[in-house]
Amino acid sequence: MRQSDAVETATIGYEGAIGVFAGYGSRRSHSRAIVQVRGAALRISTSQFHEAAEDSEALRRIIARYGEMLLIQVQQTAACNALHAVEARLSRWLLQARDRLQGNTIRLTHEFLSQMLGVRRTTVTVVANVLQQAGLIRYHRGHIEIVDRVGLEARACECYAAIRRQIDEVTPVPR
Repeated sequence: MRQSDAVETATIGYEGAIGVFAGYGSRRSHSRAIVQVRGAALRISTSQFHEAAEDSEALRRIIARYGEMLLIQVQQTAACNALHAVEARLSRWLLQARDRLQGNTIRLTHEFLSQMLGVRRTTVTVVANVLQQAGLIRYHRGHIEIVDRVGLEARACECYAAIRRQIDEVTPVPR
């Protein structure tokens, strides 16, 4: 937004890529990507990626399937942000982050989570405290640990399962 306000519309991890539509030709991105956690990544130039996609029907099919999955995730996230309570949304977000990290500890501040969820930091603090009191997470100064994944899934809205299904269909990777 003009005043730098932002809200997350998709979460991308090992199953995805930023700028994947460059495989279809030179395009300008209308969004901003933010790296939220440490990890390894690979990089390829736009021209090399476009050339690889032109030479490979299989790669073009992967790009199309991934684009469909990403669009579904964006639509589901928009509906989630509009319709579901913050506790369910935070639970969904933590589970999505956990899936991509393949670990139970997430290093993020309440301030950053508030930006991702489009709510005030104090709201994240209150909701995180509720989840901690329920024994689902532990948090301390930028470290959130998921203690009870099954319980957190029960608190998450239906959007977590819907997004997870789409990711699994496009990128069936053993978890």
